[in-house]
Amino acid sequence: MDRPNILWYCTDQQRFDTIGALGNPHVRTPTIDQLVAEGVAFTHAYCQSPICTPSRSSFMTGMYPSRLHNTRNGNESFPTTPPVITKLIAEAGYHCGMVGKFHLQSSGYRTEPRIDDGFDYWQFSHAPRDDWPEGHHYAEWVRQQGGDLDAMRESAERVCPEMHQTTWASQCAIDFIEQREHEPSPWLLNLNVYDPHPPFIPPKTYADQFDPKDMPGPYFRPSDLEQQAKLAALDFQDKIRTPQEHDAHRVQALYYAMIAQIDDQLARILQTLEATGQRENTVILFTSDHGEALGDHGLMYKGCRFYEGLVRVPLIFSWPGHFQQGLQSDALVELLDMSSTLLEATGVQGHDQIQGRSLMPILRGKAPANELRPFVRSEYFDALDPHFTGGSGTFGTMFRTREHKLCMYHDKHIGELYDLTNDPWEFDNLWDSPQYQNIKNQLIREAFDAHVVLTTDMGSARIAPM
Repeated sequence: MDRPNILWYCTDQQRFDTIGALGNPHVRTPTIDQLVAEGVAFTHAYCQSPICTPSRSSFMTGMYPSRLHNTRNGNESFPTTPPVITKLIAEAGYHCGMVGKFHLQSSGYRTEPRIDDGFDYWQFSHAPRDDWPEGHHYAEWVRQQGGDLDAMRESAERVCPEMHQTTWASQCAIDFIEQREHEPSPWLLNLNVYDPHPPFIPPKTYADQFDPKDMPGPYFRPSDLEQQAKLAALDFQDKIRTPQEHDAHRVQALYYAMIAQIDDQLARILQTLEATGQRENTVILFTSDHGEALGDHGLMYKGCRFYEGLVRVPLIFSWPGHFQQGLQSDALVELLDMSSTLLEATGVQGHDQIQGRSLMPILRGKAPANELRPFVRSEYFDALDPHFTGGSGTFGTMFRTREHKLCMYHDKHIGELYDLTNDPWEFDNLWDSPQYQNIKNQLIREAFDAHVVLTTDMGSARIAPM
């Protein structure tokens, strides 16, 4: 069997619990539901950082952010080594394309500089604004269509579907797929839409499809305000508020509207795969870089917290006839494991940098579906920078086992501990509970051991005993 094509569809800031087939009756995701029915959905997949750049840097290299030394948004540059996985895949004979947001380094005041990324097709966009005089392919496309992004964003109708970033990215993907129809070499397309990232401004035609009164609202108890007040020194993008103050039901409706548009545009891409006869030999991967608080626990947007809505993301693989179908795996999985799986699927082997575990045995039905890792990790490190006033100085880590989640904020000497069996939405912080001190101490030791072993950079290769 020839090596498969890879359609790698990555949304931005999409929570795990936003897919109809995986238990959410309030969303509209028939296309993603089809992928779930035809493939394998990992329901407990975790990102390695709850913000964009460290998460994307991590899964693009197969390394934890702190091991890579790329732990925050806004960085001037990306490490020159190791290679990103698309570079390795391109060297293995793949045509690699990138559409949309990349964000391994800052796009502030500039478009993101290219690295040695392996892509021979590159259509770049960052935030769906017209802030960059050149190099922002999406904004240039809108101008060519006679549109004004700033004016549309500020209008009551918002950016119309025809000129939306999700539509542009999908059209780029369709063009790429059609160009590859008769080429013998396999391809990988890394497609990165900006939605459902804030601001929550879907086209009005989509917003009108979701009534805030029909939304279930966030996971919130009044006691959350007291708990979050204890964590108020930690970095986060928005203030601690009640759902009413956040207008959380309306925000949730807008968020679901953005996902509905994603689903509709993904359908166009899948139709192109079918029409060009390429679906049979194409692995479809659907995921996101991290989640969104969406009002849970009094929080909106993202930052230094590790609640399920922020660090748990969709992860779906579909390749009918090759992968299992209709399987929902609750194994603990990291996005690093997605990276390892992509390398195995494309025939890349033997790179010591890779820290993930391939999911291929589960996908092919050759390993138990509910077992992979005893724990998953996530990190948030943002040291104060003397050259920039925006650094928060916050250092946080998450260590999650099947039963418990330990979150430590190392510079603030505070923490959280949750019994996920009895408290899956993390309302009762057991950090100071006398009955849980032995468990807490054990998890602290295990988390420290994991951090040292998995993130320590040993330096150059050893060539002699001394």
